[in-house]
Amino acid sequence: MTLSRRVGAKLPLFPLGTTVDADGQLRLSGLRAVDLGQQFGTPLYVYHLNTIRHQIQRYRRALAGYRGASQLTYAGKAFLCLALARLLADEAVGLDVCSGGEIFIARHGGVDPAQMHLHGNNKTPLDLEAALAAGVGRIVVDNQAELDLLAHLTQGRPQPLEIWLRLTPNVAVETHHRYTVTGTADSKFGFALAEAEAIADRLLAESSPLRLTGLHLHLGSHFHEAGPVTQALEKLLDLAERLQHRWGWQLQELCAGGGWGVPYQPDDPAMPVEPFIEGLVAGLERACQARELSLPALVVEPGRSLVAQAGVALYTVGGRKVIPGVRTYVSVDGGLADNPRPALYQATYTALLANRAAEAETETVAIAGPYCESSDVMIQAVTLPMARPGDLLAVPVAGAYQVSMSSNYNAALRPAVLFIDGDQVRLVQRRETFEDLIGRDQTL
Repeated sequence: MTLSRRVGAKLPLFPLGTTVDADGQLRLSGLRAVDLGQQFGTPLYVYHLNTIRHQIQRYRRALAGYRGASQLTYAGKAFLCLALARLLADEAVGLDVCSGGEIFIARHGGVDPAQMHLHGNNKTPLDLEAALAAGVGRIVVDNQAELDLLAHLTQGRPQPLEIWLRLTPNVAVETHHRYTVTGTADSKFGFALAEAEAIADRLLAESSPLRLTGLHLHLGSHFHEAGPVTQALEKLLDLAERLQHRWGWQLQELCAGGGWGVPYQPDDPAMPVEPFIEGLVAGLERACQARELSLPALVVEPGRSLVAQAGVALYTVGGRKVIPGVRTYVSVDGGLADNPRPALYQATYTALLANRAAEAETETVAIAGPYCESSDVMIQAVTLPMARPGDLLAVPVAGAYQVSMSSNYNAALRPAVLFIDGDQVRLVQRRETFEDLIGRDQTL
């Protein structure tokens, strides 16, 4: 079948192996999207596991060029459930966690706590106690108050607790919104370089239950160039060099963060993993050699680029509103409650009609959700065939920061999640029920 240029340009955004069959039906790993929607209902999130595995292998191949040790670690905030935790454990991928809750999910999914590291700019005693009880491998310390709390919680431990310091190196990356920049001076995260140096000096000069083994940075989310990360790493290596000269301290682990972007639109540039990691590795090796530092273990913690393309969101079309000379709204049965990204920081998406994917795309419309907010517009403009009630809308690149950020706004039911593994389909998270909405309420 010959597809239109627009449809042909959208297909590469979907999971690997996505096709349109002779009947114009979108197929995910050979399975008709419309059949999945009818069987499991909508909104529905479908993850293609071989797409995730493919991305894991791309990172691994690129990291193999590093002459030191390396570790691929997944940023669980992008999306985490028991089944995904099991996949990560099976693939020997580490996990970046941000709360006691994520530690709980990961442990029940089989992730080795020693392969986790805990983030957060205001970790509660509950978070830190959960991490200590589980044996989380590294705590990434963000501020002095946390350092003091950790020192208190770890008094009397037979072995010191290994920590990293998160640094804010005041290096900017270009992202699509200021909310996704985290490495500039005006950030709630991490220590400024001078403060980090003073704290490292105290840790190394005094007897402490905390053992500094590494440095961490994270510049932002959904950026496109390796250059700023290399620049920021040089600032961390300058600090490591000074600490080595003063204290004989060796930088054992260096985390470059994550944030590497993915295409969301057909005209977005391709963002292959290999050039990013290869540039990062080359810059790090040169910088260490120039400072006569041993190569530390390099940790990278991508989230979005491992799972975003693997996910597809399916919605059922409802009504339409035509405002002559202004806009046509096509409403679907999901939006703000399962994907707040467009409302939160103007994220953009495209879409296909999964049951009519081969038809000519004849009108440009906005895709609106059903929630009582004017911001509940998932897509401001997308070209589609004229959508009718009951059509199935498929939104690609839906695997990251959607289900994990979903809510019960307007008492919405959080969607079901499917995993496709080869030709097997598995329901890994059921759709919520009305009863779930009152499950935490006290009996009247």
